[in-house]
Amino acid sequence: MNRKLVVGLGVVLLLLGGVWTAQGLGYLKGSFMTGQQLWTTIGLLCAFGGLMLLIPWPKRK
Repeated sequence: MNRKLVVGLGVVLLLLGGVWTAQGLGYLKGSFMTGQQLWTTIGLLCAFGGLMLLIPWPKRK
């Protein structure tokens, strides 16, 4: 995969996960996701996945 595509996807997942986590915790109001534990969990998993995409891993031989 192209490294720019992976970094772009990682940034999008990290930002989206942050928003979903904030909504799930009740910090962002005005959505059906506000205050829902499910969206906190989904957001944390999404942000973690984005972070994993942003960490440079050594290449295999």
